[in-house]
Amino acid sequence: MTDAAPTVPRSLPWLLAGLSMIGPFSIDAVFPAFPLIGGHFAVDDTALQQLISVYLVTYGAMSLFHGAISDAIGRKPVIVGGMLLYALASAGAALSTSFAMLLGCRALQGACAGAGLVVGRAVVRDSLQGAAAQRLMSRVMMIFGVAPVIAPMVGAQLLWLDGWHGIFWLLTAFTVFMAMALIALLGETHPPASRTAFVPRELVATYLSFGRDRPFLPLLISSTINFCGLFLFIASAPRIVRELLHLSAQGFPWLFLPVVVGLVFGAWLSGRLAERHSVAFTVNLGYASMGAACVLHLAGGLLAPRGVLPWSMLPLVLHGIGVQLAFPTLTLLLLDRFPHRRGGASSVQAFVSLLLNAGVAGVLSPLLSTSLLPLALGSCVLTAIGWLAWRWYHVTLREEPPSPPPRDVELQAQIAEPR
Repeated sequence: MTDAAPTVPRSLPWLLAGLSMIGPFSIDAVFPAFPLIGGHFAVDDTALQQLISVYLVTYGAMSLFHGAISDAIGRKPVIVGGMLLYALASAGAALSTSFAMLLGCRALQGACAGAGLVVGRAVVRDSLQGAAAQRLMSRVMMIFGVAPVIAPMVGAQLLWLDGWHGIFWLLTAFTVFMAMALIALLGETHPPASRTAFVPRELVATYLSFGRDRPFLPLLISSTINFCGLFLFIASAPRIVRELLHLSAQGFPWLFLPVVVGLVFGAWLSGRLAERHSVAFTVNLGYASMGAACVLHLAGGLLAPRGVLPWSMLPLVLHGIGVQLAFPTLTLLLLDRFPHRRGGASSVQAFVSLLLNAGVAGVLSPLLSTSLLPLALGSCVLTAIGWLAWRWYHVTLREEPPSPPPRDVELQAQIAEPR
């Protein structure tokens, strides 16, 4: 397939990737500091867990509004404003004189952090169409894929500089830098003529209208649940590494490195395939890779329930490749269902993804991480749900052909190409 790809700034992938890395760093970089924070404020592990909980609650709640606000006032003000407020919250966290103040700053961090990720996806779709958009989304995800792994290592190193305060000072500096870079390098991609008013009652009606669009629901399910099958292993990492593989804290790379390799290579491959194959081919290949990973997970769980290195962790490479092959294309198709409400559609996707991941981490992981076989079965079920939703999407297209606006015809038409 071919694209008349518009020119976009070379900095755009790096800007968007930097924005998407803030979320993982906000969570994972803080983990190594828990003992120091607990000792400083004299709080127990249960209280420390609230540093994650309040962040996720406000992140999830505000993710429903970031995109809709950007539909009304433009992408750039929302992203820049979110970064500046996040920087203020991070500085407040570093200067906290009580644990309650630290929790309040974490809540403000969560409320602002999603602005970059949610609105950034809408920026991609505003700027490019077809294969060009898929390539850009893939490049962003390739850079983003390493964030969850390097964040704890960065956080641990910062403890030597300024204790737990150093982590929040780094987040402050990084988001100030991102805000300045965005002001200088990011152009507005959502012109006034395309904007829609932000009215809470109308926002609720808009979200309800998403549910009445038949192809939207299967795309939403498929684009959000695929990562859950992989995230089940990530969320179970402490038990897998320490209790099943009997490794020390230095053994976490055995799990995380295969994940990163898969995610990065899958994102790169998705960008390459965008120029040569239809979106249907790319997503189907992604599910083939995830399916192969599930088979290997099951075989490994049956033969070695407590794991054998390196074989028990190698299927994570295939799983990561499959997730990243499918995600960029599914996300673009999802956003194209409502061309003038892409910010709102991205908000719904981010909110549902967060809820699913929270359920995986809080419910499925504790239940299934007793051995590798239950984890493999859970991952297979989640992946199968994603694949069935993808097939459901095809059925809805055949029964109710979409009528996209002219600028989105190409991407939608690709899905109907013979496979």
